[in-house]
Amino acid sequence: MIKRLLLFLTILTFSLTKAQTVGTTFINQNVFEAYTLITANTKSFLINNCGEVINEWNSTYLPGNAVYLLPNGNLLRAGRLEDGSSDIVFGGQGGIVELFDWDDNLIWSYTYSTNQFRQHHDVFPMPNGNVLILAATVLTETEALTAGRDPNLLSQSRLYTEQVIEVEPVGATQGNIVWEWNAKDHIIQDFDIAKSNFGDVALNPGKLDINFLNGGNGGSNWLHFNSIQYNENLDQIVMSSRNLSEIYIIDHSTTTAEASTSSGGLYGNGGDLLYRWGNPQAYRQGTEADRTLFGQHYPHVIADGLSDAGKLMIFNNGNGRTPEYSEAIIVDPPTTAPGVYDYTANTAYGPLSVDYSYSDQSSDPSDFYSAIVSSAQRLANGNILICEGRAGEIFEIDDNDNIVWEYKNPVNNIDGTVSSQGGAPPVVGILFRAIKYAPDFPAFIGRDLSPGLPIELNPDISACENLSVADVDIADLKIYPNPASNFVNITSRETIDKIELYSILGKKVLEVNHSDSIDISAINSGIYFAKIYSGNISISKKIIKK
Repeated sequence: MIKRLLLFLTILTFSLTKAQTVGTTFINQNVFEAYTLITANTKSFLINNCGEVINEWNSTYLPGNAVYLLPNGNLLRAGRLEDGSSDIVFGGQGGIVELFDWDDNLIWSYTYSTNQFRQHHDVFPMPNGNVLILAATVLTETEALTAGRDPNLLSQSRLYTEQVIEVEPVGATQGNIVWEWNAKDHIIQDFDIAKSNFGDVALNPGKLDINFLNGGNGGSNWLHFNSIQYNENLDQIVMSSRNLSEIYIIDHSTTTAEASTSSGGLYGNGGDLLYRWGNPQAYRQGTEADRTLFGQHYPHVIADGLSDAGKLMIFNNGNGRTPEYSEAIIVDPPTTAPGVYDYTANTAYGPLSVDYSYSDQSSDPSDFYSAIVSSAQRLANGNILICEGRAGEIFEIDDNDNIVWEYKNPVNNIDGTVSSQGGAPPVVGILFRAIKYAPDFPAFIGRDLSPGLPIELNPDISACENLSVADVDIADLKIYPNPASNFVNITSRETIDKIELYSILGKKVLEVNHSDSIDISAINSGIYFAKIYSGNISISKKIIKK
């Protein structure tokens, strides 16, 4: 695939015309060259940076909600059942999990939906081929009261708790549940001393206070988990409670029996929370002033090889915060050993502040605000991909927080109608997440990645195509020899302040300051990208090491 370095000769950026109302609406040369996966209505799309469709999958179900591209090229997707199989109803409801091959053939369909449990929001593809499924399960009014719920805080006749199951696919429609965790086994309360789970909430941060509602009204859906992500390195699961504005980490190494207790597993705590963060008043270790998260989505561990690897990236929606604004944040949980989180009894879990935050608070209300859904992802070149989900907008920022790519979903998520280029975007273009996959992702090996048309009707990407070139000299900037074996010279009328060399995966392999040459003799043969800095300007150029 040709590297799309979009170079505008005067300001080194390129903005598509104002007529571009959907699809790719802005792009410059610092965008990460990769493929973005989204789901809208009943379709899932893999698109390139110009918005052209690389592949498409078709379901009969609306999103329910997560979608993943697997290393073997299969697509894992959650769908929304509306057949009356479950009376568990709230935002993010699903009920069915589907697996398609690259060619859009349905190869597995697993229903997890009754009046007692229902898949919702998220699933996760495990390295062993199994699938983690997030589900709501039901506690009757009697069971909720037995668990210590204050009846004055029980406005409905049942209470939903949250369950995570690991399912081994069997055949075309079956599955074996090989592991389970349920929040109901890790509840504490100090309301009713006669109940078996009575205890000091402040001294038991590994458990959930069944009577903490975070300002809610006591409805059935008091927890509303919206994300489960798996960290293979530590065998831990990262979860998100939107309604309590907290993220949690639990141990996956336990047996199902251990997961229902407070002992066992690699970390010795059974299924109790190993870590929690975002709203310490949930366990009596702070006030509203100490709260950091507001209805967050997609907390996950940044993968090895990327900037800030091992830290948590979170889309902090800002729902309920004054003023309302969203932000993409990076948090570094303090540890005493890998997967063992530093904690001092009767205090709040650290850190006290985030390592990084991207937001836009220049206006009130903020132009960057999504009360629901959404995601943020660290990319291999150091950029961050952000999905402002409620608006159906995706944008990418570089390491200076400059926007380098913008995309507007053209598909109405309710009825599947597609907007025309130049016309109004869909009224309901909501996206749950957007994930970028690097060109070397194993799913792409041996595949035909020839781009098709963009999703939008009457597309016009001529400007994008015309500027999609591999080698263009800017003014009198010269790079020679190229290809090269040892030294590459970079000259210009302007002063070269810094040169960074990145692999095609976005990993920085070299950096030189105030020099007009780089020594590439020690790196492997292949394609690299040199990011050249001069004053406030930076551009990228392709270099081939022979």
